Order: sequence, then C-alpha cells, then structure tokens
Amino acid sequence: MHDAHNHIHSPRLAPWRASFHAELPALGLRRAVVNGTCEADWPAVKALAAEVPWVLPSYGLHPWFVNERTPAWREYLLAFLDTNSAIGEIGLDRWIVGHDIAAQSECFTWQLAIAAERNLPATIHCIRAWGALWEILKNHPVPTRGFLLHAYAGPAEMVPGFIALGAYFSFSPYFLHERKATQRAIFAEIPAERLLVETDAPDMAPPADINPNPISGSDLKPLNHPANIVTAYEALAALRGISVESLNDLTAENFARLFGA
Repeated sequence: MHDAHNHIHSPRLAPWRASFHAELPALGLRRAVVNGTCEADWPAVKALAAEVPWVLPSYGLHPWFVNERTPAWREYLLAFLDTNSAIGEIGLDRWIVGHDIAAQSECFTWQLAIAAERNLPATIHCIRAWGALWEILKNHPVPTRGFLLHAYAGPAEMVPGFIALGAYFSFSPYFLHERKATQRAIFAEIPAERLLVETDAPDMAPPADINPNPISGSDLKPLNHPANIVTAYEALAALRGISVESLNDLTAENFARLFGA
C-alpha cells in the first residue's frame, strides 16, 4: 500500500508516532508522502524523512497559512525543495474563514511554477474554489509528471478536464461518511490509472462506527490514525469491485509514475 497524502509529523500524533515506524510497514505500507504546510512545520517533515526510510517528504505553503507567511518564505521553501522531495500541500480554499483568494492564488501560482520548472510531483488542496483552480491549471505550466488532487471533492464533470492536464485523484477514508456518497460515486468511475489512496492523518478520519483505530487528541476530538490506510484501500477496492491486491498493484504503479518512488 501507498499513502499518497498525510501529515504524520503533526504534533497531534506525537503520542503514537514512535509506533508508526514498525506498525505501518507491518500492515503493508511501502511509502507515504508526508506533507508540510507552512514554514513552521517544514523542518519537522525533513527530520521525519531523515529518520524513516518509507517517508517521502513534501513541502508547500498551504492556503490556510498564506496570511502567516514571512517575507522570506519563497527562499526558505526552495531550500527544502533542493532535497529529494515533492511540493505540496498547496492550493486554494474559499471555505476557511477570512480567506484571501488573491493572496492564495499568488502563492499557489508561484509554487506551481516551481513544480513545473523542476518537474516535481505536486499535491493540491482545493475546497470551494474549483473554478479558480481550473483557470490557474489550464493557463499555467504544470509538472509533466502530473499532480495530485488530494481527497478530490470536486464535481464529476471536471474530472476529464483535470485528467487531460495531468491529474491524479486520491481516495480518503473520510469519504465513507454517509454524506459523502457523491465522492464515492466519483471514485467508482475515475480511470484506474489515475487512482491513489490517502489517509490525510491526523485529519479526515472514517466514521466512528467503522474506525478500527480510534484515537483522540488532547481536546478529545477524534484523530485519523495512519493505519486507516488499510480501511481506505479495502473501501475503494469494494467500491470498484476489485480485490485489495489488484488495487495495491495499480496504485503502486500510479504512485511510482507520479512520485517516482
């Protein structure tokens, strides 16, 4: 299995992190993309990748943290990207309170240009900004290797256009919530060669009644354990009417094609 998107460096997972090193490979995890989201957490991603061989580091300025960026954020990010890494999590978000879509677009477009120039795999976040994202992607260079629309929750009718631009789409265990039937229907139809699977741990946990790895943060809110990659694989395989082994094989090929690892 391959986890195409998570944040297991997060301090919220600190009490369990030491167990991940052996537990996740024992479950069948081969590689995981760990995404930094702001200047403050990029060093933690780098440190984790140096310690854990199955971690692929990814660094980016997430739209939620655009307003917190320092004047030197571009130079700082480039220093991390000079290592063997991906770029992300980057993107657009009109859901977050106080969003500045103009600033988000500026930061996203610059990071996308770096990804295209260096042909880095890029992980893209988008909530309630699909039209704006489409306009940027179709009018700017993108990495020739493609990009990931993580936990894709956009319209079904936009999928072919995004594929034409190079998109991959990752299925999240969060889509097992009853209200996410639309997302499940979309992932039943996405071409096999464009499928990936993710956890987004510690966020986007599956429903409590089917969560085999329930954990909670200090505020008692549920967290998503990265071992739920198994739940995500089993759910997507069932949704598409194939075996988990077949899904493992095709996503391994897709992961290698996009992330080169």
